Amino acid sequence: MPAKVTLAQKFAGFSEHWAPRIVARYEGHEVRIAKLEGEFDWHSHTHDELFLCVDGELDILFRDRTETLLPGDLLLIEAGEEHKPFARKGEVQVLLLDPENAPNTGDEATATKAVEA
Repeated sequence: MPAKVTLAQKFAGFSEHWAPRIVARYEGHEVRIAKLEGEFDWHSHTHDELFLCVDGELDILFRDRTETLLPGDLLLIEAGEEHKPFARKGEVQVLLLDPENAPNTGDEATATKAVEA
């Protein structure tokens, strides 16, 4: 996989929502991108999760608060912290950093398998 990734080109290559694409690999982690729209399920992970908002506005609901991400905002969610991403205002583009093969829902049974972009 090339070292340089042009995110705009990668985002233009798919239209599905909540279906992560792998754009790079880094020391046992996958750099993923996804298009989000509407709400996702409450879930948690056994690992920390990094969200970087590339375009749009994303609310991430926690049981005790809501964090709103705008383009350029980064949020680190700690392992075990239950959260629910919610793209209330239309499509959002995000970059995610997760361990290799980690399920996007925290649960293999309900996960959308990340595929190469």
